Amino acid sequence: MTRIGGTWQNWGRSAQVKPLRVERPRTPEGVQRAVKAAVAQGLTIKAVGAGHSFTGIAVAPGVLLELDDLQGLVSADAATGRVTLLAGTRLHRIPGLLAPFGLAMENLGDIDRQSISGAISTGTHGTGARFGGLATQVAGVTLVTAAGEFLRIDAEHNTEMLPAVALGLGALGIIVDVTLQCVPVFVMKAIDEPAPLDDVLATLTHRVAASDHYEFYWFPHTDVALTKRQTRVPESTRRQPLPVVGRWIDETLLSNGVYRAVCAAGQVVPAVTPPFSRLAVKLTGDRQYTDLSHRVLTQSRTVRFREMEYALPAENVVSAFRAVRALIEKRGWRIEFPIEVRFAAEDDRWLSTAYGRATGYIAVHRYWRADPTTYFEAVEQIMIEHGGRPHWGKLHTLGSEQLRERYPRFGDFTALRDQLDPDRRFTNRYLDRVLGE
Repeated sequence: MTRIGGTWQNWGRSAQVKPLRVERPRTPEGVQRAVKAAVAQGLTIKAVGAGHSFTGIAVAPGVLLELDDLQGLVSADAATGRVTLLAGTRLHRIPGLLAPFGLAMENLGDIDRQSISGAISTGTHGTGARFGGLATQVAGVTLVTAAGEFLRIDAEHNTEMLPAVALGLGALGIIVDVTLQCVPVFVMKAIDEPAPLDDVLATLTHRVAASDHYEFYWFPHTDVALTKRQTRVPESTRRQPLPVVGRWIDETLLSNGVYRAVCAAGQVVPAVTPPFSRLAVKLTGDRQYTDLSHRVLTQSRTVRFREMEYALPAENVVSAFRAVRALIEKRGWRIEFPIEVRFAAEDDRWLSTAYGRATGYIAVHRYWRADPTTYFEAVEQIMIEHGGRPHWGKLHTLGSEQLRERYPRFGDFTALRDQLDPDRRFTNRYLDRVLGE
């Protein structure tokens, strides 16, 4: 997230707004005062975290709440694994906050720059067929409602609301703290290696079931998949982290520095994209290491991009992927970013992309200076035909009537929204589109 003058922009430069007012509360009570003031003035109010959503979900044309100062640990119980964090706490800070208690988050996404409240509210997820998205780790939430009141939702208070509020799109109130169910700290063994794409697709079900966490990347214009297998092992396991210099060459120099230059060059001379993609799969994605979970699950991504991701019934992933591959070849597009395929367990969060079904994800990207519209819209049609649900924080074109058909508890969520925010103090154009006005 950046602000230039009075204009707020998200990380992907796909959304921006010039809010009427910006406030930076440092306490939950500060959030409460801001909400009461906005409501009294008839203004909408939205909280923003790190701005890593590509959609307009965080756009705040009325009052924008920056939660950068609302970070840190509220409480932790090593015996139960329950930890409460202030809403603006960045994911990359959480491992350090949990370490003194011997705890870790059960799973993470591949980027850790987001705030905890933003990550759960947009459906951020990692990979692993037996593990849910970040919202499934939520055991409690404290909201400031449109009435200006603190509302606690957990196992003892308003429990029936938890499946909605844990992944609430920012539509139900302003989150001020989040309670997570954590696990004992653990180590992961990672194997990154290239494999023939056709073989990966033919054996994907077995590969996913055989690893705690499995994903693969495919650079268009190649016939190789860059696979990532990660196994959870006890904390006592001897760590063998990536060498500092080797990691810098692989992740900073090649995956970010050189890659940024090639993406930029590809906008001028598209013909450079296919040969670089073939070179990339030879130079990266072949390594083994063992390290703490958060160092294995997350990675640094500094090349700015835009993304669309759809969640599919797991059994539809291969068919949908093959259709996208054929589409790129048929259209003759030069696509500079890899396609990412991940998996998640079914869960009970009402607006979770994995609600009620084992899920696979297909994500497509474009360099931020490239127009993604034609590519994304064509891929989106394939995803829709395969039963897809769009990631709430990533680009898509669906509206409330289409989404209602894809979420069994959609009506229950909007009814709760009517109860908690009848005057739509927490809405914006994006939420009006995906939830209805």
